[in-house]
Amino acid sequence: MLPADLLSLPFFEDRHRDYAARLADWAARTVPGLVDHHDVDGSCRKLVAAMGEAGWLKACVPAEQGGLTPALDVRTLCITRATLGYVEGLADFAFAMQGLGTGVVSLFGTPEQKALCCPPVRDGKAIAAFALSEPDAGSDVAAMATTATRTPDGGWRLDGSKTWISNGGIADRYVVFARTGEAPGARGISAFIVPADAPGLVVAERIDVIAPHPLATLVFDDCRLPADALIGKAGGGFAMAMANLDIFRPTVAAAALGMGYRALDEATRRAKSRIMFGAPLADLQLTQASLADSVAELEAAALLVFRAAWAKDQGKPRITKEAAIAKMVATENAQKVIDRAIQVFGGLGVKKGEKVEELYREIRALRIYEGATEVQKVVIARAHLAEAEAAAFPKAAE
Repeated sequence: MLPADLLSLPFFEDRHRDYAARLADWAARTVPGLVDHHDVDGSCRKLVAAMGEAGWLKACVPAEQGGLTPALDVRTLCITRATLGYVEGLADFAFAMQGLGTGVVSLFGTPEQKALCCPPVRDGKAIAAFALSEPDAGSDVAAMATTATRTPDGGWRLDGSKTWISNGGIADRYVVFARTGEAPGARGISAFIVPADAPGLVVAERIDVIAPHPLATLVFDDCRLPADALIGKAGGGFAMAMANLDIFRPTVAAAALGMGYRALDEATRRAKSRIMFGAPLADLQLTQASLADSVAELEAAALLVFRAAWAKDQGKPRITKEAAIAKMVATENAQKVIDRAIQVFGGLGVKKGEKVEELYREIRALRIYEGATEVQKVVIARAHLAEAEAAAFPKAAE
Protein backbone atom coordinates (compact mmCIF):
# COMPACT_ATOMS: atom_id res chain seq x y z
CA MET A 1 0.00 0.00 0.00
CA LEU A 2 1.08 3.64 0.04
CA PRO A 3 3.70 4.20 2.76
CA ALA A 4 2.46 6.02 5.84
CA ASP A 5 5.29 8.55 5.63
CA LEU A 6 4.14 9.49 2.13
CA LEU A 7 0.58 10.12 3.31
CA SER A 8 1.92 12.29 6.14
CA LEU A 9 3.21 14.86 3.64
CA PRO A 10 1.39 18.22 3.35
CA PHE A 11 0.04 17.24 -0.06
CA PHE A 12 -2.73 15.47 1.86
CA GLU A 13 -5.50 16.34 4.28
CA ASP A 14 -6.83 14.16 7.07
CA ARG A 15 -9.73 13.12 4.84
CA HIS A 16 -7.24 11.65 2.36
CA ARG A 17 -5.46 9.69 5.07
CA ASP A 18 -8.72 8.32 6.44
CA TYR A 19 -9.89 7.42 2.94
CA ALA A 20 -6.60 5.65 2.16
CA ALA A 21 -6.76 3.57 5.33
CA ARG A 22 -10.36 2.50 4.77
CA LEU A 23 -9.80 1.67 1.11
CA ALA A 24 -6.64 -0.33 1.83
CA ASP A 25 -8.50 -2.45 4.37
CA TRP A 26 -11.48 -3.01 2.05
CA ALA A 27 -9.34 -3.81 -0.98
CA ALA A 28 -7.17 -6.34 0.84
CA ARG A 29 -10.24 -8.14 2.22
CA THR A 30 -12.55 -7.93 -0.78
CA VAL A 31 -10.81 -7.58 -4.12
CA PRO A 32 -8.91 -10.90 -4.42
CA GLY A 33 -12.11 -12.90 -4.06
CA LEU A 34 -13.76 -11.00 -6.93
CA VAL A 35 -11.10 -11.64 -9.58
CA ASP A 36 -10.80 -14.57 -11.96
CA HIS A 37 -8.17 -13.84 -14.60
CA HIS A 38 -9.81 -16.39 -16.87
CA ASP A 39 -13.02 -14.33 -16.88
CA VAL A 40 -12.01 -10.68 -17.14
CA ASP A 41 -15.45 -9.51 -18.28
CA GLY A 42 -17.17 -11.11 -15.33
CA SER A 43 -14.47 -9.96 -12.94
CA CYS A 44 -14.79 -6.36 -14.08
CA ARG A 45 -18.55 -6.46 -13.63
CA LYS A 46 -18.14 -7.86 -10.12
CA LEU A 47 -15.48 -5.30 -9.23
CA VAL A 48 -17.54 -2.36 -10.49
CA ALA A 49 -20.62 -3.58 -8.62
CA ALA A 50 -18.66 -4.11 -5.40
CA MET A 51 -16.90 -0.74 -5.61
CA GLY A 52 -20.20 0.96 -6.27
CA GLU A 53 -21.90 -0.75 -3.35
CA ALA A 54 -19.00 0.15 -1.02
CA GLY A 55 -19.07 3.79 -2.13
CA TRP A 56 -15.60 4.00 -3.71
CA LEU A 57 -16.97 5.02 -7.12
CA LYS A 58 -18.25 8.25 -5.57
CA ALA A 59 -14.72 9.51 -6.21
CA CYS A 60 -15.47 9.34 -9.95
CA VAL A 61 -18.35 11.84 -10.00
CA PRO A 62 -18.85 15.38 -8.63
CA ALA A 63 -20.85 16.12 -5.50
CA GLU A 64 -23.85 17.34 -7.49
CA GLN A 65 -24.22 13.74 -8.69
CA GLY A 66 -23.60 12.17 -5.30
CA GLY A 67 -19.81 12.30 -5.40
CA LEU A 68 -17.33 13.02 -2.63
CA THR A 69 -16.25 16.55 -3.56
CA PRO A 70 -17.62 19.48 -5.60
CA ALA A 71 -15.12 18.75 -8.36
CA LEU A 72 -13.20 15.54 -8.96
CA ASP A 73 -10.44 15.37 -6.34
CA VAL A 74 -7.31 14.17 -8.14
CA ARG A 75 -5.50 13.22 -4.93
CA THR A 76 -8.36 10.91 -4.02
CA LEU A 77 -8.35 9.40 -7.49
CA CYS A 78 -4.59 8.84 -7.26
CA ILE A 79 -4.81 7.28 -3.80
CA THR A 80 -7.52 4.95 -5.08
CA ARG A 81 -5.60 3.83 -8.15
CA ALA A 82 -2.35 3.37 -6.22
CA THR A 83 -4.12 1.27 -3.59
CA LEU A 84 -6.03 -0.86 -6.08
CA GLY A 85 -2.97 -1.19 -8.30
CA TYR A 86 -1.06 -2.56 -5.32
CA VAL A 87 -3.70 -5.23 -4.72
CA GLU A 88 -4.92 -6.14 -8.22
CA GLY A 89 -4.36 -4.57 -11.63
CA LEU A 90 -7.82 -5.47 -12.89
CA ALA A 91 -9.41 -3.65 -9.93
CA ASP A 92 -7.41 -0.53 -10.79
CA PHE A 93 -8.55 -0.84 -14.40
CA ALA A 94 -12.22 -1.20 -13.44
CA PHE A 95 -12.12 1.84 -11.18
CA ALA A 96 -10.14 4.02 -13.59
CA MET A 97 -12.50 3.48 -16.50
CA GLN A 98 -15.52 4.50 -14.44
CA GLY A 99 -13.83 7.86 -13.95
CA LEU A 100 -12.26 8.32 -17.37
CA GLY A 101 -15.38 7.12 -19.15
CA THR A 102 -17.60 9.59 -17.32
CA GLY A 103 -15.19 12.51 -16.89
CA VAL A 104 -16.15 14.41 -20.05
CA VAL A 105 -19.82 14.21 -19.08
CA SER A 106 -19.23 15.34 -15.49
CA LEU A 107 -17.02 18.20 -16.69
CA PHE A 108 -18.96 19.44 -19.72
CA GLY A 109 -22.33 17.68 -19.92
CA THR A 110 -25.75 19.20 -19.52
CA PRO A 111 -27.65 18.54 -16.27
CA GLU A 112 -29.70 15.97 -18.15
CA GLN A 113 -26.60 14.19 -19.47
CA LYS A 114 -25.01 14.14 -16.03
CA ALA A 115 -28.19 12.75 -14.48
CA LEU A 116 -28.28 10.04 -17.16
CA CYS A 117 -24.65 8.92 -16.92
CA CYS A 118 -23.20 9.73 -13.51
CA PRO A 119 -25.49 8.07 -10.92
CA PRO A 120 -25.36 4.58 -12.51
CA VAL A 121 -21.57 4.81 -12.72
CA ARG A 122 -21.36 6.03 -9.12
CA ASP A 123 -23.48 3.12 -7.90
CA GLY A 124 -21.64 0.49 -9.96
CA LYS A 125 -24.78 -0.27 -11.95
CA ALA A 126 -23.37 0.82 -15.32
CA ILE A 127 -19.96 0.45 -16.93
CA ALA A 128 -18.41 3.45 -18.68
CA ALA A 129 -15.94 3.73 -21.56
CA PHE A 130 -13.89 6.42 -23.33
CA ALA A 131 -13.50 5.94 -27.10
CA LEU A 132 -10.80 8.20 -28.53
CA SER A 133 -8.12 6.03 -30.21
CA GLU A 134 -8.37 4.77 -33.77
CA PRO A 135 -6.27 2.41 -35.91
CA ASP A 136 -4.35 5.39 -37.31
CA ALA A 137 -5.02 7.98 -34.59
CA GLY A 138 -3.69 7.06 -31.18
CA SER A 139 -1.33 9.65 -29.80
CA ASP A 140 -2.03 11.85 -32.85
CA VAL A 141 -5.65 12.69 -32.11
CA ALA A 142 -5.75 15.21 -34.97
CA ALA A 143 -5.52 12.27 -37.40
CA MET A 144 -8.96 11.06 -36.31
CA ALA A 145 -11.04 9.72 -39.20
CA THR A 146 -14.35 8.76 -37.55
CA THR A 147 -16.99 11.28 -38.64
CA ALA A 148 -20.20 12.62 -37.18
CA THR A 149 -22.54 14.34 -39.61
CA ARG A 150 -25.83 16.11 -39.01
CA THR A 151 -28.98 14.33 -40.09
CA PRO A 152 -32.11 16.07 -41.40
CA ASP A 153 -33.90 15.55 -38.09
CA GLY A 154 -31.15 17.44 -36.20
CA GLY A 155 -29.47 14.29 -34.90
CA TRP A 156 -26.11 12.78 -35.78
CA ARG A 157 -24.75 9.93 -37.87
CA LEU A 158 -21.48 8.27 -36.78
CA ASP A 159 -19.25 6.39 -39.24
CA GLY A 160 -15.80 4.98 -38.62
CA SER A 161 -13.99 2.86 -36.06
CA LYS A 162 -12.29 3.04 -32.67
CA THR A 163 -9.75 0.59 -31.29
CA TRP A 164 -7.95 -0.25 -28.05
CA ILE A 165 -11.14 0.81 -26.28
CA SER A 166 -11.07 -0.17 -22.62
CA ASN A 167 -14.33 -1.80 -21.50
CA GLY A 168 -15.13 -2.32 -25.16
CA GLY A 169 -17.77 -5.00 -25.35
CA ILE A 170 -18.93 -4.71 -21.73
CA ALA A 171 -19.65 -0.97 -21.40
CA ASP A 172 -23.20 0.31 -21.12
CA ARG A 173 -22.30 3.69 -22.61
CA TYR A 174 -19.36 5.10 -24.53
CA VAL A 175 -18.11 8.67 -24.79
CA VAL A 176 -17.08 8.74 -28.45
CA PHE A 177 -15.04 11.39 -30.24
CA ALA A 178 -15.62 12.06 -33.93
CA ARG A 179 -14.74 14.62 -36.55
CA THR A 180 -17.53 17.13 -37.15
CA GLY A 181 -15.48 19.48 -39.34
CA GLU A 182 -15.90 22.91 -37.72
CA ALA A 183 -12.19 23.53 -38.32
CA PRO A 184 -9.21 21.51 -39.55
CA GLY A 185 -7.26 19.17 -37.31
CA ALA A 186 -8.03 18.83 -33.64
CA ARG A 187 -10.38 21.82 -33.60
CA GLY A 188 -13.04 20.01 -35.62
CA ILE A 189 -13.70 17.14 -33.20
CA SER A 190 -16.80 16.65 -31.03
CA ALA A 191 -17.80 14.29 -28.22
CA PHE A 192 -20.96 12.16 -28.05
CA ILE A 193 -22.74 9.85 -25.60
CA VAL A 194 -23.34 6.56 -27.38
CA PRO A 195 -25.34 3.77 -25.68
CA ALA A 196 -23.96 0.28 -26.21
CA ASP A 197 -27.16 -0.82 -27.94
CA ALA A 198 -27.19 2.03 -30.46
CA PRO A 199 -28.11 0.70 -33.93
CA GLY A 200 -25.02 0.73 -36.14
CA LEU A 201 -22.55 0.20 -33.29
CA VAL A 202 -20.78 -3.15 -33.54
CA VAL A 203 -18.07 -4.66 -31.36
CA ALA A 204 -15.95 -5.86 -34.25
CA GLU A 205 -13.10 -7.48 -32.32
CA ARG A 206 -12.12 -8.30 -28.76
CA ILE A 207 -8.40 -7.63 -28.28
CA ASP A 208 -6.35 -10.09 -26.24
CA VAL A 209 -3.30 -8.57 -24.53
CA ILE A 210 -0.57 -9.84 -22.18
CA ALA A 211 -2.40 -8.61 -19.08
CA PRO A 212 -6.01 -9.54 -19.91
CA HIS A 213 -8.40 -6.58 -19.76
CA PRO A 214 -11.66 -5.94 -21.65
CA LEU A 215 -10.46 -4.23 -24.85
CA ALA A 216 -12.19 -4.00 -28.20
CA THR A 217 -12.42 -2.47 -31.63
CA LEU A 218 -15.71 -0.69 -32.25
CA VAL A 219 -17.20 -0.01 -35.67
CA PHE A 220 -19.83 2.66 -36.35
CA ASP A 221 -21.79 2.14 -39.54
CA ASP A 222 -24.60 4.63 -40.03
CA CYS A 223 -24.93 4.82 -36.24
CA ARG A 224 -27.76 7.25 -35.54
CA LEU A 225 -27.82 9.43 -32.42
CA PRO A 226 -30.27 12.07 -31.19
CA ALA A 227 -29.30 15.74 -31.10
CA ASP A 228 -28.80 15.66 -27.34
CA ALA A 229 -26.05 13.02 -27.65
CA LEU A 230 -23.58 15.85 -28.33
CA ILE A 231 -21.59 16.85 -25.25
CA GLY A 232 -20.86 20.57 -25.00
CA LYS A 233 -20.34 22.46 -28.23
CA ALA A 234 -19.61 20.98 -31.63
CA GLY A 235 -15.89 21.29 -32.32
CA GLY A 236 -14.99 21.33 -28.64
CA GLY A 237 -14.23 17.64 -28.28
CA PHE A 238 -10.44 17.83 -28.38
CA ALA A 239 -10.31 20.39 -25.58
CA MET A 240 -12.72 18.24 -23.55
CA ALA A 241 -10.61 15.13 -24.07
CA MET A 242 -7.45 16.95 -23.02
CA ALA A 243 -9.13 18.39 -19.93
CA ASN A 244 -10.29 14.90 -18.99
CA LEU A 245 -6.81 13.45 -19.52
CA ASP A 246 -5.34 16.31 -17.49
CA ILE A 247 -7.23 14.90 -14.52
CA PHE A 248 -6.71 11.22 -15.19
CA ARG A 249 -3.13 11.15 -16.53
CA PRO A 250 -1.66 11.59 -13.03
CA THR A 251 -3.81 8.67 -11.91
CA VAL A 252 -2.09 6.39 -14.44
CA ALA A 253 1.15 7.35 -12.72
CA ALA A 254 -0.45 6.55 -9.37
CA ALA A 255 -1.49 3.10 -10.57
CA ALA A 256 2.11 2.46 -11.64
CA LEU A 257 3.23 3.64 -8.23
CA GLY A 258 0.98 1.11 -6.50
CA MET A 259 2.25 -1.70 -8.70
CA GLY A 260 5.83 -0.63 -8.04
CA TYR A 261 5.34 -0.62 -4.27
CA ARG A 262 3.78 -4.10 -4.44
CA ALA A 263 6.79 -5.36 -6.40
CA LEU A 264 9.18 -3.78 -3.89
CA ASP A 265 7.33 -5.43 -0.99
CA GLU A 266 7.36 -8.80 -2.76
CA ALA A 267 11.09 -8.47 -3.53
CA THR A 268 11.86 -7.44 0.04
CA ARG A 269 10.04 -10.43 1.51
CA ARG A 270 11.76 -12.77 -0.93
CA ALA A 271 15.20 -11.29 -0.27
CA LYS A 272 14.76 -11.69 3.49
CA SER A 273 13.50 -15.27 3.31
CA ARG A 274 15.58 -16.79 0.50
CA ILE A 275 18.85 -18.29 1.70
CA MET A 276 21.81 -18.09 -0.67
CA PHE A 277 25.42 -18.93 0.12
CA GLY A 278 24.43 -19.58 3.71
CA ALA A 279 22.72 -16.26 4.38
CA PRO A 280 19.56 -14.37 3.39
CA LEU A 281 19.70 -12.89 -0.08
CA ALA A 282 19.08 -9.51 1.54
CA ASP A 283 22.56 -9.66 3.12
CA LEU A 284 24.24 -9.45 -0.29
CA GLN A 285 25.33 -5.94 -1.23
CA LEU A 286 24.07 -6.29 -4.81
CA THR A 287 20.62 -7.15 -3.51
CA GLN A 288 20.75 -4.18 -1.17
CA ALA A 289 21.75 -1.95 -4.09
CA SER A 290 18.79 -3.25 -6.10
CA LEU A 291 16.38 -2.53 -3.26
CA ALA A 292 17.92 0.90 -2.69
CA ASP A 293 17.44 1.87 -6.35
CA SER A 294 13.84 0.75 -6.20
CA VAL A 295 13.10 2.67 -2.99
CA ALA A 296 14.62 5.88 -4.38
CA GLU A 297 12.85 5.60 -7.73
CA LEU A 298 9.45 5.02 -6.15
CA GLU A 299 9.81 7.84 -3.65
CA ALA A 300 10.86 10.25 -6.42
CA ALA A 301 7.91 9.16 -8.55
CA ALA A 302 5.49 9.50 -5.63
CA LEU A 303 6.46 13.12 -5.06
CA LEU A 304 5.89 13.92 -8.74
CA VAL A 305 2.54 12.12 -8.83
CA PHE A 306 1.11 13.90 -5.83
CA ARG A 307 2.61 17.25 -6.80
CA ALA A 308 0.59 17.07 -10.02
CA ALA A 309 -2.55 15.94 -8.20
CA TRP A 310 -2.16 18.62 -5.51
CA ALA A 311 -1.67 21.35 -8.13
CA LYS A 312 -4.87 20.38 -9.91
CA ASP A 313 -6.83 20.21 -6.67
CA GLN A 314 -5.55 23.66 -5.71
CA GLY A 315 -7.23 25.08 -8.80
CA LYS A 316 -4.45 25.21 -11.39
CA PRO A 317 -6.38 25.27 -14.68
CA ARG A 318 -4.01 22.96 -16.55
CA ILE A 319 -1.35 20.61 -15.23
CA THR A 320 -0.24 19.31 -18.61
CA LYS A 321 3.49 19.45 -17.88
CA GLU A 322 3.21 18.23 -14.29
CA ALA A 323 0.98 15.32 -15.34
CA ALA A 324 3.29 14.37 -18.20
CA ILE A 325 6.33 14.36 -15.92
CA ALA A 326 4.51 12.28 -13.32
CA LYS A 327 3.27 9.73 -15.84
CA MET A 328 6.62 9.40 -17.58
CA VAL A 329 8.70 9.02 -14.42
CA ALA A 330 6.27 6.82 -12.46
CA THR A 331 5.56 4.34 -15.25
CA GLU A 332 9.20 4.06 -16.32
CA ASN A 333 10.42 3.73 -12.73
CA ALA A 334 7.78 1.17 -11.84
CA GLN A 335 8.80 -0.92 -14.84
CA LYS A 336 12.39 -0.95 -13.55
CA VAL A 337 11.33 -1.76 -10.00
CA ILE A 338 9.19 -4.70 -11.15
CA ASP A 339 11.95 -6.00 -13.39
CA ARG A 340 14.38 -5.93 -10.45
CA ALA A 341 11.85 -7.77 -8.30
CA ILE A 342 11.77 -10.59 -10.84
CA GLN A 343 15.57 -10.79 -10.66
CA VAL A 344 15.34 -11.17 -6.89
CA PHE A 345 12.88 -14.04 -7.35
CA GLY A 346 15.08 -15.71 -9.96
CA GLY A 347 13.40 -18.39 -12.06
CA LEU A 348 10.35 -18.31 -9.83
CA GLY A 349 9.81 -14.71 -10.92
CA VAL A 350 8.73 -15.71 -14.41
CA LYS A 351 6.46 -18.54 -13.28
CA LYS A 352 2.86 -18.04 -14.24
CA GLY A 353 0.80 -17.21 -11.18
CA GLU A 354 3.53 -15.43 -9.23
CA LYS A 355 2.56 -11.88 -8.31
CA VAL A 356 5.75 -10.35 -9.72
CA GLU A 357 5.11 -12.10 -13.04
CA GLU A 358 1.59 -10.69 -13.08
CA LEU A 359 2.91 -7.21 -12.28
CA TYR A 360 5.46 -7.48 -15.10
CA ARG A 361 2.62 -7.98 -17.57
CA GLU A 362 0.38 -5.35 -15.98
CA ILE A 363 2.90 -2.51 -15.92
CA ARG A 364 3.90 -2.65 -19.57
CA ALA A 365 0.74 -1.09 -20.97
CA LEU A 366 0.90 1.88 -18.59
CA ARG A 367 3.96 3.18 -20.45
CA ILE A 368 1.79 3.39 -23.58
CA TYR A 369 -1.82 4.27 -22.85
CA GLU A 370 -3.04 7.83 -22.22
CA GLY A 371 0.08 9.02 -24.02
CA ALA A 372 3.19 6.90 -24.49
CA THR A 373 6.41 7.90 -22.76
CA GLU A 374 7.72 9.35 -26.00
CA VAL A 375 4.65 11.57 -26.27
CA GLN A 376 5.10 12.72 -22.69
CA LYS A 377 8.66 13.79 -23.56
CA VAL A 378 7.32 15.91 -26.40
CA VAL A 379 4.73 17.47 -24.08
CA ILE A 380 7.34 18.21 -21.40
CA ALA A 381 9.85 19.67 -23.85
CA ARG A 382 7.29 21.91 -25.54
CA ALA A 383 6.08 23.20 -22.19
CA HIS A 384 9.66 23.86 -21.10
CA LEU A 385 10.51 25.69 -24.31
CA ALA A 386 7.37 27.81 -24.07
CA GLU A 387 8.24 28.74 -20.48
CA ALA A 388 11.80 29.57 -21.51
CA GLU A 389 10.53 31.75 -24.35
CA ALA A 390 8.18 33.62 -22.04
CA ALA A 391 10.95 34.15 -19.48
CA ALA A 392 13.45 35.40 -22.05
CA PHE A 393 11.03 37.61 -23.93
CA PRO A 394 8.39 38.88 -21.49
CA LYS A 395 5.41 40.64 -22.99
CA ALA A 396 5.40 44.39 -22.74
CA ALA A 397 3.13 45.71 -20.02
CA GLU A 398 -0.16 46.93 -21.35
